[in-house]
Amino acid sequence: MRLSLLIPLATMAAALTHPGMLHTTADFMRIKAKINAQSEPWLTGYTKLTSNSHAQTSYAMQGPVATVIRGTNAAAGSENYRKLYNDAAAAYQLALRWMISGDPAFADKAVQILDAWAGMLTAIDGTSDKFLASGLYGYQLANAAELLRDYDGWPAASFDAFKEMMVGVFYPMNVRFLDEHNGNPWYHYRANWDLCNMASALSIGILTDNQMMYDAAVDRFTTTTGTGNINHFIWQMYNEEGSGKHLGQNEESGRDQGHATLDFALIGAYALMAYNQGNDLFAYNSSQILAGAEYTAKYNLNFTVPYTPHVVPDYNETVISANGRGTIRPEWELIYAHYSSLKGQNASWTGQMRDLVGVEGGGGDYGGNSGGYDQLGFGTLMYRLE
Repeated sequence: MRLSLLIPLATMAAALTHPGMLHTTADFMRIKAKINAQSEPWLTGYTKLTSNSHAQTSYAMQGPVATVIRGTNAAAGSENYRKLYNDAAAAYQLALRWMISGDPAFADKAVQILDAWAGMLTAIDGTSDKFLASGLYGYQLANAAELLRDYDGWPAASFDAFKEMMVGVFYPMNVRFLDEHNGNPWYHYRANWDLCNMASALSIGILTDNQMMYDAAVDRFTTTTGTGNINHFIWQMYNEEGSGKHLGQNEESGRDQGHATLDFALIGAYALMAYNQGNDLFAYNSSQILAGAEYTAKYNLNFTVPYTPHVVPDYNETVISANGRGTIRPEWELIYAHYSSLKGQNASWTGQMRDLVGVEGGGGDYGGNSGGYDQLGFGTLMYRLE
């Protein structure tokens, strides 16, 4: 039996817009026009999507399971979370194909995946890594469902069952982690832990038309006690010589670049979902997110950046970490499109990192390990504006 719902599913429902997470109706109108005109790089981005093994009606589901386990321990058993991250990626990619092509076969397959998980999943367990699963796969599943919410082939009762699963399984873990940090001080868990759970809580609020959930998740951008708080996450600011632009040191810059880059995939998704509901977190504090993205992009392009030692009781990171420098993630299109193409701001390092990555793919295009599925991807197709 699922956990009882902590907050009614329809609190102040009228205020939220749909589809209104990572993608809007206007986005799909733009994307379809670009594809119909055979315009590049959107056409290549679309081919990247349609070529992915997860985006096929023949995709073989890897789940569902009753309990997702991330982080093996004696009580929970062996890890099986790869089943969920593969199926979440497939549901999202299939939903994109339906929204773009109009072919209901893709929607039917995505609904099959979401219904299967809604009918079986009751818990997420493991080590403390279970809170990574609740955050990462929570926001990914919610985004897939948001695209399918108006599909005639998804009965209202089934959609409601899916929302109940999200509120009963994922949301309580998101809030528990953000409030308690698994019994540790606020600085113990790194920024990506907070950011993925913030993204999940926000997306579940939108999915369920719950204004209270949504507002609470947006407020965490500046009020949460942990490292996902924007002023804890991008905590040291510099003026770049020559350009005069701001560069913002990331809380994970001294850890490794794999996680430092992941943070911008997550903060980008979180901020875009809020933006599509009318809350411009991108603009906060003279575009603090952009300052952080520029700093991380510049360093991963093999340029020198300033660094202030990150010293807290659990960490003593006296130099910036070169571990994983040059990490490739499909994440930079979103940030560049928002700041440079939409707002005309200087996002030159982000743009160069975008170009280094090339046409962005998604889950399945960056290896089989979980890191290749931490972000939904396909930014060239979905976010490129010019």
